[in-house]
Amino acid sequence: MAAILALLLPFFGLILIGFVAAKVTRQGADALGWMNTFIIYAALPALFFKLVSRTPIADLTRLDFIATQLAAVYAVYALLFAAAFLLHRASFAESVIQAFGGAYGNIGYMGPGLALLALGEQAAVPVALIVCFENALHFIVAPALMALAGGERQPPLQLAGQVARRVAFHPFILSAAAGFLVAALDWPLPVAAQRLVDYLAQAAAPCALFAMGVTLSLRPLRRVPAEIGIIAVAKLVILPAAMYAALRLVGGIDPAWVHAAVLLAALPTATNVFVISQHYGVWQERASATVLITTLLSIATLPVVLYLISAGLLPTEGGP
Repeated sequence: MAAILALLLPFFGLILIGFVAAKVTRQGADALGWMNTFIIYAALPALFFKLVSRTPIADLTRLDFIATQLAAVYAVYALLFAAAFLLHRASFAESVIQAFGGAYGNIGYMGPGLALLALGEQAAVPVALIVCFENALHFIVAPALMALAGGERQPPLQLAGQVARRVAFHPFILSAAAGFLVAALDWPLPVAAQRLVDYLAQAAAPCALFAMGVTLSLRPLRRVPAEIGIIAVAKLVILPAAMYAALRLVGGIDPAWVHAAVLLAALPTATNVFVISQHYGVWQERASATVLITTLLSIATLPVVLYLISAGLLPTEGGP
């Protein structure tokens, strides 16, 4: 357990440092703008490019893995949406955001650094695939469902074009596509370019986690959602359990890939859920509270997941 805590301390420590720094300096959200720009447009894309470009092309075409991973995420999403809409009588738009709260994890900011440190380089490929494909699908599903809810006023074709451009030109997607091309062509990068990519990639996790702490500090807990219990359990317990069960049922998937998918599934709610809620003016304060509360609860749940993985209590044999 001491080893697990040693893995987690740098991550939650960086979040805490960012949180405290924001409280001490008392700067507004605008002060974080350029750091977020660096993270989204430089550091994380460099990390994804590095992970993908150094991977054998055969490993990048495991559609069975990514299809199963996405199916597990959206099975939990569908259950949460149904619970919110049918049982809690939430509006369609509120149900969309609540379901994202329990199914959209912080895979971009927290995922790569934690998985690579905990599982090693063998986790690089599944992490890159999960981040790119899951984010791409979320970018499609969110505006599509909000359009059905009446949150989008654009004509369908215009909305479809906007979504397609957002997916195609997102820095994560572009960097992964460039890495895929380099891997497919087996093209060695010049030394100077490789060093630049390495420098940027090394900055990704520390900067992202610090910025996350600042963001949490700037979003005080004003309104705790009544639904937080089911959302937190779904995000931190049900989703990783469903991920493990689905991948084991499929079988034939490398243990490191299964463990990486389970670990990323166990991450707290992504800050993007608040961004989506803010964009559409739906469930905003409660979405912010969901991000904060699941992040705090994950301090207790993530060590359990890491212990189960490190102690060999999540066997990956089996399948049909």
